[in-house]
Amino acid sequence: MIARSPITGSERLQARLSVLSRGARDFARPPEPVSIGVVARGQQIVAGHFLFRGYLVEASDAPLWDLPLPDDAGFEAELHGMGWLDDLAAQGTQRAEQLARDWVHDWADRFGAGTGPGWQTGLTGHRVTRWIAHGQMLLEDVTPATRKRFFKVLSRQVAFLRRRMRKLSPGVARLEVLNALLAAGSYLHGSRDAMEATARLMAEDADLLIAPDGGIASRNPEELATVFTLLVLGAETLRRADTPAPPSIAAAIARAAPVLRSLRQADGALARFHGGGRGISGQLDAALALSGVRASQPQDRAMGFARMAHARTTLIIDAASPPEGAGSGEAHASTLAFELTSGRRPIIVSCGAGTTFGEKWRRAGRATPSHSTLALDGYSSARLGPGNNGLLSDAPRDVRAERRRNDLSTGLIAGHDGYVATHGLTHVRQLFLDNDGRKLHGEDVLATVETSDEAIFDRAMQDSDQRGIPFRIRFHLHPDITVEQGDDHKTVLLMTKGGELWTFHHKGAAALAIEPSVYLDSVSLSPRATQQIVLSSTAVDYATRVSWTLAKASQTPDAVRDTVHDDTPVLA
Repeated sequence: MIARSPITGSERLQARLSVLSRGARDFARPPEPVSIGVVARGQQIVAGHFLFRGYLVEASDAPLWDLPLPDDAGFEAELHGMGWLDDLAAQGTQRAEQLARDWVHDWADRFGAGTGPGWQTGLTGHRVTRWIAHGQMLLEDVTPATRKRFFKVLSRQVAFLRRRMRKLSPGVARLEVLNALLAAGSYLHGSRDAMEATARLMAEDADLLIAPDGGIASRNPEELATVFTLLVLGAETLRRADTPAPPSIAAAIARAAPVLRSLRQADGALARFHGGGRGISGQLDAALALSGVRASQPQDRAMGFARMAHARTTLIIDAASPPEGAGSGEAHASTLAFELTSGRRPIIVSCGAGTTFGEKWRRAGRATPSHSTLALDGYSSARLGPGNNGLLSDAPRDVRAERRRNDLSTGLIAGHDGYVATHGLTHVRQLFLDNDGRKLHGEDVLATVETSDEAIFDRAMQDSDQRGIPFRIRFHLHPDITVEQGDDHKTVLLMTKGGELWTFHHKGAAALAIEPSVYLDSVSLSPRATQQIVLSSTAVDYATRVSWTLAKASQTPDAVRDTVHDDTPVLA
C-alpha cells in the first residue's frame, strides 16, 4: 500500500519551486518496465472500478481527476501514486494503454506546476518510477507539445525528490524515492550527477532495513519482498549506468534472498502473515533471478517463521512473537498459526490482510480468529489498540519452538504465553509432516505450566461459574477448496481445484463444525466467501488436549496432473 501521510507545508513550497528546474527533453535510452502489475486489477480499472482502502468508486465518462472521491486520504494517495499504471500495462489492451496516456497527461496538465494533493514525497517517488518505467507506452502517438510537457513535468518531480529525499525516514517510501532518482539518472538526459549520492543513501537504508538474519522488523513477508525488489532494481540501475554500487546493497540483497525463498509456499507464493499478501505473480521470481544470489536449500527458520516441506506439501508456521510498539500497526495476532499448500493449491490459509476493504476488515483480519490456530473465545493472543493505528500490545513474550525429526516425519513443537496473564494457559502446538508429504499430524494443548498459572486458571474458572474456558481451533480454507462434512461429524473431505482429495479428522472432546469464513486479497473487489473447519471445546482442567490430522486420501496419487487454469473474474 502507498504511504498516505498528509502533504506538508515544506512539500508544498518545494513542489512550487520545482517549476524553476531545468528539464530533460527526452530519454537517454529507452526505459524498461521494472514492476509487474496484476491483469485482474487492470481489467477492473478498464471496466471503471477503482477499489482502494475499502472504497469502490465507479468511473463514469468524467475524467479520472474529476471523479467524486471518498473522504479518505489513502484512496486519493493510491490514485496519485499511479501504481495502477502497472496494472493497465499488464492488461495490455489498446483501451488500457489509451486510458493510461489520457490520465497521466491530464494529471500533468492539472497538477504539473507543483499543485494538488499528489506532491507528497513518497507518492511522487512512486509516480516517477512508473512514469519512467512505462514511458514508451505513455508517449506513444502523442503530439510534440504533449511530449514536451511530459518531460517538463517529469523533470520537475525529479527535482522535487532530490530536495526531499533526506526528509523521509528509512523504509519502503524512501526506497521508492531513491529508485526513482536512480532511474531518472540512468534514463533522463542531464540527470546522472547525483546518482552516487543517491546510491550511498540507499546503502544506508539497506543496512538499516535488512537485519543480520535477512529479515525486517515488521515480519511481513510481502514487505520484505518489496524492500528486496527495490534494492535489486536499484543495484541493476546502477550497473547499467556504469555507476559503482556500495557493497552494503549487495550484502543486504544476499541476506534477504534466502529468507524470501524460505517464506514461499509450494506454489511460489509468499506466506500471508502480518499484513502481507501472496505477492504479485512473477515479481519475486524476477527479482530473485536479477539479484544473482544463487538458490540454496530453504531454511528451517526464517524471520521467526518455521518451514516444513516434503514432496509437494509445504507448511509455514508463525513461530515467534509479533512486532510490538510503533512498528506494529499492521502486525497480526497470529502466533502459532500456519498455512499449508499442496503443489499449486493453497489449502489451509489465513483470512489475510483486509486493508483493501477498509478499516473494519483490516482490524478483523489482524485478530487471532482470522488465522488457522487456537484462540480463546473473545480473546486474541495479542491486543489490538484503538484507532486506525491499532498498535499491538500484550503480545506473547515467551514463544518457544523446537524442531523434531525422526525416520517418518519432520515436526515442530512450539508454545506461547499469550493467554497466561488472563487465564493462566499456555498454548502448545505440535505439527508433524510425514516425509512423503501426505499427512500432517497436529495436536493443540492448553495447559498451566507454573503453580502461579494454576491460581490464575482457578480464578478464571470461578469467573465462568466452573463452566470452563471456551476455545476454538480454526482451519481457514482457500475459496477454491470444496468442502464436505462426513457422517461421523469427526471427518471433513476437502477437494482441491486440481483434483486432490484430503481428509481432516480429529480426536478429543471437541465439536467439529464447518462455518463461513472470508478470504481477503487485494485483487478481488470484495472479500471472497469461503469456509473454515472449527473445533470447539472447553478447558476445564490444567491440561486440555485436541488432536487432529490432515491427510491426502489414499486414492489421490502423490503427483496429480493439475491442468486446471485459474480464471479470476473481474468482479470476484
